[in-house]
Amino acid sequence: MLLEVVSLDAFYGDLQALHGVSVAVDAGECVALVGANGAGKTTFLKCVAGLLSQKRGSILFDGRDISRAPAQAIARVGIALTPEGRMLFSTLNVEENLQMGALPRRPGHWDLQRIYQLFPLLCERRWQMPNTLSGGEQGLVAIGRALMSNPQLLLCDELSLGLAPLAIDVIYASFAPIRAEGAAIVLVEQDVKRATSASDRAYCLLEGRVTLQGASRELDDERLTRAYFGT
Repeated sequence: MLLEVVSLDAFYGDLQALHGVSVAVDAGECVALVGANGAGKTTFLKCVAGLLSQKRGSILFDGRDISRAPAQAIARVGIALTPEGRMLFSTLNVEENLQMGALPRRPGHWDLQRIYQLFPLLCERRWQMPNTLSGGEQGLVAIGRALMSNPQLLLCDELSLGLAPLAIDVIYASFAPIRAEGAAIVLVEQDVKRATSASDRAYCLLEGRVTLQGASRELDDERLTRAYFGT
């Protein structure tokens, strides 16, 4: 098991956003985390990435307790986040944004040449500024930047939000080669069908609680709908 999260509670001040959430991810696996807006999906990723300190429970990564580790230490042990909204550096061009991902200096497969092989369009756009790119192109930069840290676990937060179907297809097509290099993926999505079709297992969150979990291919529409909406 690569990631084991047990009984995770998370808070924003007095507001409790997660209630006893437990999630496991095996090495090389793709796990989808689905749910409506406000279900707690992004909060979960922030906890794993070390971006939210108000939490309790345990987070084990590759057998190591990272429950209280800061974000920079978590990046160095092999967890990378592609955040919702992509959060690119507006004053840096595409290649400079990608290079920022290499700051943890972890050895591995991914470097600029490999990123450009995975996303040839980024090689063509490497001198452009992020605000001149489409939303889909910005999404590729965000994934590439995360891969430059050579993570064992890639956390993907709402990559498809607001994108055209063709751009989403390009992003999802990259998951197979990423996993082929040994990285596991946690995929946060509102689009249940797309997320379950791309993942091995899925968890559904509702109001900060896990309402359903199992092998993605075994979760039928009726069960997913009940878990998603609480009906």
